[in-house]
Amino acid sequence: MFRHALHAVASFREEEIAARVEYLRITFRWTDDEVGFAVSRAPMVLTRAKESLQRTSELLISEVGLEPAYIAHRPTLLTFSLKGRLRARHYVVKFLKENGLLGRNRDYYSAVKITEKEFVEKFICPHKEGAPHLADDYAAACKDEVPTRFRFI
Repeated sequence: MFRHALHAVASFREEEIAARVEYLRITFRWTDDEVGFAVSRAPMVLTRAKESLQRTSELLISEVGLEPAYIAHRPTLLTFSLKGRLRARHYVVKFLKENGLLGRNRDYYSAVKITEKEFVEKFICPHKEGAPHLADDYAAACKDEVPTRFRFI
């Protein structure tokens, strides 16, 4: 972790690091303690582009409905690809829940943190009969295409 922290801050001046920490605090609606916790657990979030952090915040807080504190305690969420992982897996989990194929209390982070192979085995394969299009729709969502079946009101 120390190596990651050094890499994250090596190319920034102290003022830039402070500005990035403040941006995280505002964008994710975190307290000072939550920012400190998140950065200490995943220092690479300091290197993420502001636009990327903003879009990730919008997805996680507005669309997925995660609480800021939940995100702060799982800062690796901010290191995953927005298009290829976070959004696509959100669509699958939401689709499965809305169609009664997955329990409503399933934790979003548990679907995001696992490998691609594990995700397909746990969330796609068991539903081949109930949702035969799911694998193709997920593949399309990973390419930042939103299949009609994943359009939610």
